[in-house]
Amino acid sequence: MNPKVDVFLSKTDKWREEFEALRTIVLECGLTEELKWGLPCYAFFKSNIVIIQGFKDYCALLFFKGALLSNTDGLLIQQTDHVQSARQIRFTHVREIWQVKQEIKNCIFEAIEVEKAGLKVEMKKTSDFEVATEFQEKLDALPVLRIAFEALTPGRQRAYLFHFSEAKQSKTRTARVEKHIPQILNGKGIND
Repeated sequence: MNPKVDVFLSKTDKWREEFEALRTIVLECGLTEELKWGLPCYAFFKSNIVIIQGFKDYCALLFFKGALLSNTDGLLIQQTDHVQSARQIRFTHVREIWQVKQEIKNCIFEAIEVEKAGLKVEMKKTSDFEVATEFQEKLDALPVLRIAFEALTPGRQRAYLFHFSEAKQSKTRTARVEKHIPQILNGKGIND
């Protein structure tokens, strides 16, 4: 048990009982406990396996390479369509955690085996993502915009592509593209 996690838990009001239950179960699986990104994180020989997360409506145990797990119990959830690797098991009450204790352990042990085998999640390349027609038209019309966009990191490119393509109406997509052109030209990401 890592004392930093003890401090984290002592300052946690929401989900404390659930976090403590998840911590107990995870530690029974022989993982190393650390505090990373301000959350209890558990590793196998320095490779992150799971992290405990708290949200408004639920808490979760997130498996970093969850997409590679068999999910035979159907507990693992993909947070959004854009999440490629991680998967969560979500809880709203400590009782739910204890009801699936063995299934949680099974997922953890499978995740450890995935790590031992050196398996990696095959991530999509930026070129595999949809480019909104409205943005493609701007890229074709403004070579300087294309150059600036291609100079962005892949993560920044994907964030823009997601943001533009999420809008259902062409008018909204066009407005989003127009709004972010200056940022792209300045080499900035959508959240910079």
